[in-house]
Amino acid sequence: MTHSYEYVLNESPFVVRRTVRWGDCDPAGVVYTGRFPEYLLGALTLFKDHIAGGSGESLGQQYGVGLPCRGMTFDFSGTLWPNDVVDLECYVGEIRTRSFDFHCEGRRPGGEPVFNARLSPICIHAHVRESTAIPAPLRAALARHTRADTTR
Repeated sequence: MTHSYEYVLNESPFVVRRTVRWGDCDPAGVVYTGRFPEYLLGALTLFKDHIAGGSGESLGQQYGVGLPCRGMTFDFSGTLWPNDVVDLECYVGEIRTRSFDFHCEGRRPGGEPVFNARLSPICIHAHVRESTAIPAPLRAALARHTRADTTR
């Protein structure tokens, strides 16, 4: 079976497997730091689609809010080279009043850590571009995907 360079490996816990492409790397053969946000956003797009239940709408659209990025952090502990495989485990972290955290742990298939990342969306009323409280149904959907609720 031929797989894409990025695909859902497992739904519980939610894991996206990604293969490093040659074009992701600098002349020394190491993944450009600037590619890691692409890895994170790709995995989180699949995770958000999973949370939305395959409705065909984005997670925000399904609950009537926009979800722009409020913040993003990375902590690197390893490097990746062309054709390396990295498994990106995604889960929901802290859920606050207007914002929440998506976490993504990147590891080699053998478990060796590569990076930890966090992306923090904030809920907005899309038509007026003002922050708003997380709608209760979205809060409930997010709570079902926290680490504590993830089967390991």
